[in-house]
Amino acid sequence: MSIPDLAAVLWRQRELLERLVYRLECEQLLMAAGRTRFLGFATAEVEALLDELAVVELQRAAFADVVARDAGLDSGASLEEIAAGVQPPWTEVLIEHRQSLLTLTAELSALAETNRHLMAAGLKAVEQAMAQLGLRQGTTSLGYDAQGRTDVIAGHARTVVDRAL
Repeated sequence: MSIPDLAAVLWRQRELLERLVYRLECEQLLMAAGRTRFLGFATAEVEALLDELAVVELQRAAFADVVARDAGLDSGASLEEIAAGVQPPWTEVLIEHRQSLLTLTAELSALAETNRHLMAAGLKAVEQAMAQLGLRQGTTSLGYDAQGRTDVIAGHARTVVDRAL
C-alpha cells in the first residue's frame, strides 16, 4: 500500500460521493414534483451507494494509516496531516482530494436536509388527507413506541383493511 494506492481510493470515494449527490438530487426532484412512484427505487440506489461508500471508507482508512506510518505519523492521521508529511507532488494531490471531499460533504449535507424537509412535508400532507377522509383520528404517525414496537403514535387509527378476511 502506497501513496498512489491511497490516491486511487480517494478518487473512488470522490466518484461515489458525486454519484450520491446525483441520486439525492434525483430523489429531491421526484419529491418536489410529487412523483413518488419511483421514490423507492431512488432510495434503494442511495442505500446501495452508502453501502459501497462504507467499504471504500474502510479501504481509505487502511491505506491512509499505512501512508501515515510511512511518513512518520501516527495511525489515524488526518488527510491534511498526511498531505503535510509527504513529498510533492503528493502533497498537492492529497490537498486537492481533501478539498473536494469537504465540498462534496457540504453539498450532501444540504441535499439531505432539504430531502428530509420534503419527506416531512409529504408525510404531513398524507396524514392530513387521511384525517379528512376519516381514516386517522387526531395526529398520527406510524413509528416506534417506547418499547421499540411498531405502533401508531398519538392516536388510534381506523383500519382500511378488513382483517377478518
